[in-house]
Amino acid sequence: MHERSSVSELAGLLRQEVNRYSPGEKLPSSRMLIDRFRVSPVTVSRALAVLAAEGLVVTRPGAGAFRAAARTAADRVPLGDTSWQQVALSAEPGDRTVPRSVEAARVCATFTPTPSGTIDLAGGYLHASLQPERALAAALGRAGRRPGAWGRPPVEGVDALRAWFARAIGGPDGTVAASDVLITAGGQSALTTALRALAPPGAPVLVESPTYPGVLAAAYASGLRPVPVPVDADGVRTDLLADAFRATGARVFFCQPLYQNPTGAVLSAERRREVLRIARAAGAFVVEDDFARGLAHADAPPQPPTLASEDPDGVVVHVTSLTKFVSPSLRVGALAARGPVVERLRAVQLIDSFFVPRPLQEAALELVGSPAWARHARTVAAELRTRRQAFLAAVRRELPSVAVDHVPPGGFHLWLRLPDGTEEAAFVAAALRAGVAVAPGRLYYAAEPPAPHVRVCVAAAAGEAELVEGVRRLGESPALPPAGRLP
Repeated sequence: MHERSSVSELAGLLRQEVNRYSPGEKLPSSRMLIDRFRVSPVTVSRALAVLAAEGLVVTRPGAGAFRAAARTAADRVPLGDTSWQQVALSAEPGDRTVPRSVEAARVCATFTPTPSGTIDLAGGYLHASLQPERALAAALGRAGRRPGAWGRPPVEGVDALRAWFARAIGGPDGTVAASDVLITAGGQSALTTALRALAPPGAPVLVESPTYPGVLAAAYASGLRPVPVPVDADGVRTDLLADAFRATGARVFFCQPLYQNPTGAVLSAERRREVLRIARAAGAFVVEDDFARGLAHADAPPQPPTLASEDPDGVVVHVTSLTKFVSPSLRVGALAARGPVVERLRAVQLIDSFFVPRPLQEAALELVGSPAWARHARTVAAELRTRRQAFLAAVRRELPSVAVDHVPPGGFHLWLRLPDGTEEAAFVAAALRAGVAVAPGRLYYAAEPPAPHVRVCVAAAAGEAELVEGVRRLGESPALPPAGRLP
């Protein structure tokens, strides 16, 4: 059983039993709990810590755990009247054309823990078994012993890490300088900084359709107005992109040219040139989210370079991160840009978060410079190819009427089109009841979706067998039309 699940279940069982004891009475010893529930000492310790944080028990080192005294009315914080916040959070100045909407529902699928026994096909990160945990632990240990590792870093980031990102973004020709790079607390932080720096409140921002839900949430929270531009297998439709710039007067376009989330599309060579040309003509910035460059499958063709590496004029503001490729807790990313916009980006980041903790930056440097880095890349590439193939074979067998219009050679998302007439929300709910979590397609659109979809992640599950079992459960969903299930 997964450790977090064991702790939660044990805490729940102990929570039910605490009421049997009088205040101050000693609970069974840790050894007795270990033998009774057949769990590890760590699980017992963490479960008791949960109850202690809730005020149900008191732990005394060397003595054990005791039922806490009942709280009196005087101990409780009186409930106030917070209804005033409804007005304060909703009121906007009279000249504001686009009210802010601060909510996280669009990104909750990635962070909401799945119930015990549920197969996670909705996640946005590598499963723990695919994360280089030993290499991370070793890198963090070495980083913590570096001279000056616990001092305040430069606001822009540790110089050596900026230089590493500059090489990764600019390629072998060195078209990006270390001075063009700012270190950020992951990709989402970089993206939010870019939107706030480039577009004033109320402004339109062009986004791919469908697109990453996190950019929609960030745009709405900043009072921006996302305008969708359709995507096909070759990336954003550049004919429609030019029309959108003319119609809206937008000065920012957000895109994911490599293994786009959720479709997996790779921007074609011709459209790459067109995106830069169109944006330059409109006097606009292109925010390039290069989140998946480390996620090429073992059978993928050579990757195109970043847009930033082919842009001498400062049109592209590049966003990248180590998080997707390594671990959700290695929140180290980068912003790269040229020209006066760098100072604007720096100022916004400084106001928001000051800087990324130096030990985390030093750990990232240790990791990318170690032999484990290349080994991890090979492992992830091979595993993603195997999982993609197994998943697609299971879809063809168990879900014959579900369409996969594009099979990406990288990333860990697949975009499934449900049969016409399928109620998307009902399908997602039925899947969860059957023990499978998938992400509803509606979250990926800034406007009305053209068809029912779900996004699945082949990297979040424990392995190939769990992926195949998840598809089998989806095939039994009563929310699919009869043609979508096997007889």
